Amino acid sequence: MFTNQTLTAEQRVSKAVIALMGNDAYRALAGILIMGTRRVETDPAKCPTAYTDGLNEVYGADFVDRLTDAELRFLILHENYHKLYRHMTTWKHLWDKNPQLANQACDYVINVKLCDDNKDTRFATMTGELERGCYNEKYRGWDSGQVFDDLLKQSDDSDGGGESFDEHGFDAAAEMSADEQRELAKELDEAIRQGALMAGKTGSGGDRDLAELLKPQVDWREVLREFVQTTCTGSDYSTWRRPNRRYIGAGMYMPSGISESIGEIVVAIDTSGSIGAHELSAFLTEIKSVADTVHPDAIRLLYWDTAVCGDERYAGDECDNIVQSTKPKGGGGTDVACVPEYITEHNIKAQAVVVLTDGHLYGGWGQWSHPVLWTILDNPRATPTCGTTVHIKSGDL
Repeated sequence: MFTNQTLTAEQRVSKAVIALMGNDAYRALAGILIMGTRRVETDPAKCPTAYTDGLNEVYGADFVDRLTDAELRFLILHENYHKLYRHMTTWKHLWDKNPQLANQACDYVINVKLCDDNKDTRFATMTGELERGCYNEKYRGWDSGQVFDDLLKQSDDSDGGGESFDEHGFDAAAEMSADEQRELAKELDEAIRQGALMAGKTGSGGDRDLAELLKPQVDWREVLREFVQTTCTGSDYSTWRRPNRRYIGAGMYMPSGISESIGEIVVAIDTSGSIGAHELSAFLTEIKSVADTVHPDAIRLLYWDTAVCGDERYAGDECDNIVQSTKPKGGGGTDVACVPEYITEHNIKAQAVVVLTDGHLYGGWGQWSHPVLWTILDNPRATPTCGTTVHIKSGDL
């Protein structure tokens, strides 16, 4: 029988992957596990531990040799959860701010989950060489953005109680073009679905996080269009020439309201760092398209972080150049409460408010006196307590 001493590092990694794919708890990860390439690096200077760029995995041979089978399974799971959660692309803006804390924030989220999942079976363990890694029960149920903000608030010499035991390929992921990132997002979605299909055929329930990622995706463009058209239909007077669709289903023929004054569509954009130029351009293009249908008095862009930092108003034909003309401002914290306060203070006649944010907010969701649509980017766990919500994947923009 082979022992760890008779198997090479490459063979041990392969053995661990096979064990993961055969385990009921992780069979649904099969699609992720077979994505990209997986290799072992013999030069410790090139890879002292392990890392992924969001698609491919690299493991240091010396590091692998120092791990037990259970620890090696934990390490491979750790790297593949970086892939599953799209850490290298979703949280690149955090890495730009503070690479060390971004690495730790991502690790805390994964390690708490894996330790919880394996506390009874000990199938994968964060022991030995991995024990120095980032682990704190405080972060159970948090996402990486929340952990990063918490670590940032702590003293400069605090690391939250651990250090990363692996390297992170944020720099390699950053070299991907926008098209490559969108293609990677599509590959990940397909890998998740393939794994879930495999788990379903074998009777395994799989990971609840995978179930969350597999929820049917609503077309955010349709939600945006429906929201604006519904909230921007006035009722200054009525007409029988166009029946009210709300009552037709009940067999009632009622007049619809018509307004000659629509007011403004306010688009409040989070400038804390997660929304890049590509995402903003695609979003504003869709806003402009919807506005062409309802003809508001103006589109007003409010850029905000902990305060409204930019106020741009586009009326009439000015809207045609909104994507080219806008100049985003801000980049500090994230407190959306400043937006409704600003709208009230400046007596802005907002017919509807559309908020674009990553959903990582410091002070709650604010108090609103206008219809509000939350468009949440790359944060499916964000659940606003008011208004209407639609989630957007950056790969869909």
